[in-house]
Amino acid sequence: MLVLILLLVVGSILVYISKFNFGLVSVNLGFYIINNIPLFYVIVGSIVFGLILSYLAYLFHSIFISYTIRSKNHEIKKNKEEVLDLTKQVHQLELEKEKIKNGSDSEPTDKNAL
Repeated sequence: MLVLILLLVVGSILVYISKFNFGLVSVNLGFYIINNIPLFYVIVGSIVFGLILSYLAYLFHSIFISYTIRSKNHEIKKNKEEVLDLTKQVHQLELEKEKIKNGSDSEPTDKNAL
């Protein structure tokens, strides 16, 4: 419903603009010259062209951001694996320390060992 209301408002604005801007103009596009185009079409064409350019800029920016996020997620995963390996090493060193401290040759058992 909101989209319909928005379309009606935008359509009304375009009709109002077209009512007062129907003078004929020439458009110079570098090598091409287009004669006798209503000014309203030039206005609407400029708005549509600007919207398309801004959408393309947004699209390129979002693709760049998604690649950046993907690389950061990969880095985080790699660092988590490194932390897990270091935690295992610390636990093994603590077990060896207890073994040396107690002077026993038997392997200490730890039910919480990784």
